[in-house]
Amino acid sequence: MRIIPAIDIIGGKCVRLSKGDYNTKIIYNENPLEVAKMFETHGIKYLHLVDLDGAKSSKIVNHKILEQIASKTKLKIDFGGGLKSDADLKIAFESGANQITGGSIAVKNRGIFEKWITDFGADKIILGADANNEKVAVSGWLEDSKEDLIPFIKNYQNKGIQYVICTDIAKDGMLEGPSFELYKKILLEINDIKLIASGGISTFAELPKLAEMGCEGTIIGKAIYEHKISMKELENFILNN
Repeated sequence: MRIIPAIDIIGGKCVRLSKGDYNTKIIYNENPLEVAKMFETHGIKYLHLVDLDGAKSSKIVNHKILEQIASKTKLKIDFGGGLKSDADLKIAFESGANQITGGSIAVKNRGIFEKWITDFGADKIILGADANNEKVAVSGWLEDSKEDLIPFIKNYQNKGIQYVICTDIAKDGMLEGPSFELYKKILLEINDIKLIASGGISTFAELPKLAEMGCEGTIIGKAIYEHKISMKELENFILNN
């Protein structure tokens, strides 16, 4: 199972929110590149980079930070937050993203999202399927759609999607543990999906459990910044898996 630390960007700084609420913003570091380099020194190979300014303004904003991290580290970066047009994707990939994550766009403009899968390749596009009571949430989680989570993922798997990041909003940033039951259900009902667990990771002991269930990756944010999980623990996990 891949370990994928998260860096969320607002105003060029590394922040975390709780349940996607911008009013809960905590700044953890003024310099995202410094954080990315620290991850890399501990054997981390992947990074989940989220442009929260972009998510709010519905277009890519912090691509310079993406470019900086991509050019000064070897991290494989998946980038998301407000990507809404072919032009946004072009900027993201030219700035060094290995993959992009599309969430709201996959609900609100299926035509564009399906075109991205075709044009850029299914290995480059991650479906961001964020859930609130098993309904897909959109617009930086400010609204719920009427889409049921599992049929939504299945539909996109039929269109070629391989990678899915699923965040249970109720768990995000709360350090109360991930949504084990939800992930178990997804993996039982959908075959051959690369499911990336996100939200709520709070202790190291949760990671082997997610790996055992069959999650392809796990995104860890606040647990790292609040020192609930040490970089040494993650380094050892990577070395032994």
